[in-house]
Amino acid sequence: MIRKVLVANRGEIAIRVMRSCREMNIRSVAVFSEADRASYHVRYADEAYCIGPAPSVQSYLNKEKIIQVALETGCDAVHPGYGFLSENADFARMVKEAGLIFIGPSPEAIEQMGDKITARKRMIAAGVPVVPGTTEAITNDEEALRIIRQIELPVMIKASAGGGGKGMRLVHHENEIESSLRAARSEAKAAFGDDAVYIEKYISSPHHIEFQILGDHHGNIVHLFERECSVQRRHQKVVEETPSPNLTPEVREAMGKHAVAAAAAVNYFGAGTIEFIMDDQHNYYFLEMNTRLQVEHPITERVVGVDLVKLQIQIAEGKPLPFRQEDLRQNGHAIECRIYAEDPANNFMPSPGKIKHITEPLGLGVRHDGYVYPGYEIPMYYDPMISKLIVWGTNREEAIARMRRALYAYKISGVSTSIPFLEKVMQHPVFIKGNYNTHFIDTYLKELLEVSECDGLCEDVAVITAFIHYLDELGRVQNGAHDGKVAIRESRWKQMGKSLNLRRN
Repeated sequence: MIRKVLVANRGEIAIRVMRSCREMNIRSVAVFSEADRASYHVRYADEAYCIGPAPSVQSYLNKEKIIQVALETGCDAVHPGYGFLSENADFARMVKEAGLIFIGPSPEAIEQMGDKITARKRMIAAGVPVVPGTTEAITNDEEALRIIRQIELPVMIKASAGGGGKGMRLVHHENEIESSLRAARSEAKAAFGDDAVYIEKYISSPHHIEFQILGDHHGNIVHLFERECSVQRRHQKVVEETPSPNLTPEVREAMGKHAVAAAAAVNYFGAGTIEFIMDDQHNYYFLEMNTRLQVEHPITERVVGVDLVKLQIQIAEGKPLPFRQEDLRQNGHAIECRIYAEDPANNFMPSPGKIKHITEPLGLGVRHDGYVYPGYEIPMYYDPMISKLIVWGTNREEAIARMRRALYAYKISGVSTSIPFLEKVMQHPVFIKGNYNTHFIDTYLKELLEVSECDGLCEDVAVITAFIHYLDELGRVQNGAHDGKVAIRESRWKQMGKSLNLRRN
């Protein structure tokens, strides 16, 4: 039994993991950089230890230090969250060699699915459809030109060790091949330490569909249905929803079976995600596998009715899955919006700084996974995502309406955020119809960035008016204090309300 877990991450995902640990009566240990000393995940954990300076390479990517803390604090296991070391096979292996449990897949599975070229070969062997392209790294420009002419333009050049949109280039014309290869290789080398790239046919009007999968140590693998992740900017997801508005029951069933087959091909256990790309004719192809928990996992939890972190821990303890595929159902509709500290009007530049005020949305069907609080200063060293807003409704229409309401109620001052931009997404007719694809933001960016004269004006006027009223009342009290008599006056807001009611009557 796992009794104590070190969470090798920060921010909202660290808190998310710790919450499930607390429900399971498992103690949690937080690690933090010097820049994160005041972060909420440090406060929430049962124990917390500084592991280095602000730069990730000296703290959250310091494998040896993290494992040292885990051993010194008597932990049984390490949960990597997502990002940082979550898909690092060497780290998973080091955790295991230290006598600890890695709450995730085997190092071998991470290696096989982390390298995109190796993964493509595995999927072809398993009968999973893949995008037409190469199964070996491209070594020279002449070879690239020959292959591109075979599969026809446009094509995508991708880093074999890539992820998060890095090391990717879209090529429309032959005269772009040489420069695109050079740029993709350079970016891949800088980001992943590996400049190997491969070529895939570019799918026009693509939909990004992913399937959540779970496997145990006893050979059982199931999928927990799909998530539509096509609202993206620069290959990064912005909004996700489930079920996908673009899948038929027949396509959903077929994709689910291929997702399970993909996981089985590498003897997978733990939580993971099989990502597909699909065209408008419902032709779909394997894209990649994420061998970790996804940012958008809460919408699956809400629709399927499971706790994926608890299941990860139970699988790591060697327990079998508590259900079979036929036991799983989708119930209602869920949407997630990623909230970033960034300025959409300024090319989405990160907006680090001190949070002055925050009002989190509440009410039926709303979940908020965040880590910031009033007075907290968002550091400039890490990803600018500060929270995830998740809503559930009995159907898609109700979920959209609920997300609009939740975004309206979500107030953060002190830094710029993506909340106004997300409100525009939820109001856009193409999103409402559900027939959007990965080009949605690029196509309608101008509309999504438009600022109405009324946007926020009413609230600003109300705040200013209330403050003026407060100063006025403060002056009245101070003036009345000279003779020791301070009258309790009825609020002028109430007086105005009564006056309006009398006029109406």
